[in-house]
Amino acid sequence: MNFGGTIRPNNKAVAIFLVSVATLYLIYTWRNSAALAKESAFGSEKVSIGEILCAAIAAAEAGGREVKAVREKGTELNEKSKGKTKEGVKDVLTDGDMRSHQVMYSTLTSYFPHIKVISEEHDENNISMEPVNFNKKCPALEQISKLEWAPNDSITIWIDPLDATKEYTENLLEYVTTMVCIAVKGEPVVGVIHKPFEKKTYWAWVGQGMAEELLEINKAPEADNESFIISLSHTGDAVENRIKSKFPNAKVEKAGGAGYKSLQIASRHNAAYVHMTHIKKWDVCAGHAILKALGGRVTTMKNEPIKYGSGANDEVLIKDGLLASLHNGDFYSKLFKE
Repeated sequence: MNFGGTIRPNNKAVAIFLVSVATLYLIYTWRNSAALAKESAFGSEKVSIGEILCAAIAAAEAGGREVKAVREKGTELNEKSKGKTKEGVKDVLTDGDMRSHQVMYSTLTSYFPHIKVISEEHDENNISMEPVNFNKKCPALEQISKLEWAPNDSITIWIDPLDATKEYTENLLEYVTTMVCIAVKGEPVVGVIHKPFEKKTYWAWVGQGMAEELLEINKAPEADNESFIISLSHTGDAVENRIKSKFPNAKVEKAGGAGYKSLQIASRHNAAYVHMTHIKKWDVCAGHAILKALGGRVTTMKNEPIKYGSGANDEVLIKDGLLASLHNGDFYSKLFKE
């Protein structure tokens, strides 16, 4: 017996062992890569919110140029009826809506193909415009305190290619806006509202920064708490009556366009925006993000939060109205539906 000698390993056994280790390593690497690829395919890959903000501003402004060009041609708008709203108001579609939709939707889906983009309009003819180029390090980012990223599948982009279409057809152009909203996990994070006939763009990123134009209009003195703004065409009398039954001294202004009314709150021209009936999320999301960034509050008329996700259980319709204000207290709680 050789107790002090060297044990010589069997070369064949060593080779088998090494091959086994290498095989296991390859299997592990392949499975890991497959899992990562699968995750990426389902949107776990992160994207810069700042980059989407730059694209959203470019898209809203490009849509605005189309809206303005169609209106200023002096030709027919090719109005078509999409039906009627719950209140019986004609819901119209024009060439301005469609051309704005085509360029905005094309831009956002081309640059962010793995993010869900929801637009008010749908192009049945599948006519796609060239996406507009945009600077990924646009000037807006100079106003941002900290850049953030989020997984693709946590983001929903909401587009309103032409807000206040009815007023657009009536040449009440001060109410017309194009809007983009970025929601993360259903929360409105970035709002962009562009006024094409004034060539002004207002944007805000909750907790991060906002446009100088928005900071400027927000410097105005606070509006009277009983100064309200409501829809020009959606059951205005019923809403006004309810407001005055709770606030007898209230001043009520009527205006078109949810985007316009949100900016009236942001500029402190009015204290509260009230809408009693159905409203769509693409009408509200951008304004919600802007008011939230300014410290305001937006809820349904049942005092419930509004989410902007795109899951199977998420609807585009807000059924219980809207109350938006820069006030975070319960001053307007008596208006809530019981």
